Amino acid sequence: MITAATSQDIRELIELVNSAYRGPASRKGWTTEADLLDGELRTDDESMKTLMKKPGATILKFLSGEQLTGCVYLEKQKEDLYLGMLSVSPAAQSQGIGKKLLLAAEEFGKAHECLRIVMFVISLRHELIDWYERHGYQRNGETKPFPKNNKFGIAKQPLEFVVLEKKLS
Repeated sequence: MITAATSQDIRELIELVNSAYRGPASRKGWTTEADLLDGELRTDDESMKTLMKKPGATILKFLSGEQLTGCVYLEKQKEDLYLGMLSVSPAAQSQGIGKKLLLAAEEFGKAHECLRIVMFVISLRHELIDWYERHGYQRNGETKPFPKNNKFGIAKQPLEFVVLEKKLS
């Protein structure tokens, strides 16, 4: 089941996102960034609360029974829908949860009259970029610098983001 997250979900969202991207638990899945960034956290309480309070922002959560196993951050930015923090529990990866969240994000974007979905992906995450491309997202030729003073990880090598987008019809 996919529903909008609330402030009562913050602790579980933080645990989910951090387990999907950082630390030892992330190595059980294919979405880990642990080889690219030092640090155990991808997000924290303060950052999650800030995201949830942003105007036009929503976090969709995926429940497997009563357990939170996936989420995605969405933010309407004029005619675009920014998609970030798509996370699936490493133990539940490869079960179609990410695809279901991606489709829910696209439906959300259409319902909110967005023309396209835009996201930033670390350029070295080839398998992740390939996954998004298989789902209709394309590189638009833009790159963005990776933050140098990132409180959620220090790059082990030079990093940048590629911008992916998908037009919504």
